[in-house]
Amino acid sequence: MMEGEFKIRVTYAMRGRLVMLSHLEVARALERAVRRADLPFAVTQGFSPHMKLAFGAALPVGVGGDHEIFDVTMTEYVDPDEALRRLQDASPYDLMPESVEYITREVKAASVAYPFGTYRAVFDGPVDGLQVPDSITVIRKKKEKQLRPADFLVGALEKNGNEMLFTLEAKPSGSLRPDVLVNAMLDGAEDGLVNTDLGAARSDTRLHVVSLMRIAQRAE
Repeated sequence: MMEGEFKIRVTYAMRGRLVMLSHLEVARALERAVRRADLPFAVTQGFSPHMKLAFGAALPVGVGGDHEIFDVTMTEYVDPDEALRRLQDASPYDLMPESVEYITREVKAASVAYPFGTYRAVFDGPVDGLQVPDSITVIRKKKEKQLRPADFLVGALEKNGNEMLFTLEAKPSGSLRPDVLVNAMLDGAEDGLVNTDLGAARSDTRLHVVSLMRIAQRAE
């Protein structure tokens, strides 16, 4: 942030059909909302200047969020309530800003501000039989890798009827996606419970994920 610039942190919710947007599509939608809101955004220097925006930890496609964040650097001070009103008027309902606050240059960037994310998974049946596997095989950059969920889970799973809460820590060395964990748990389930992708067609014999949301983020 340069001298004379101001940075706001916007908290927003991503719900409904827009949870099916990719992170890049969400970034573009938020940038367009800032432009429509007519906020005095700053641009980068260089051959290809672009809006100074920074986004929080990306969500997988199909996973929504109640408290997502992005930062906007501005060239003029705008009252936070006025900035929020403009952004809300310029945003679709399912990608709605809920608060605006000014942050200083000492505050961590949005992408690393909140390494702990709490998720709520809702299923179409009881989750008592779901267990955390010892390891999960994932493929990243065409390479197979083994992840231990215990290395990323913080605290115990909370199961209540058809719902399950869990917290994951994103580490500098890597992270475990919440949808990957949930599908691995379905894979290992007993009594006829089988794996399914988020949003897949229903089957009478299968436990399905109804929704998966990041409901909170925190720094520690």
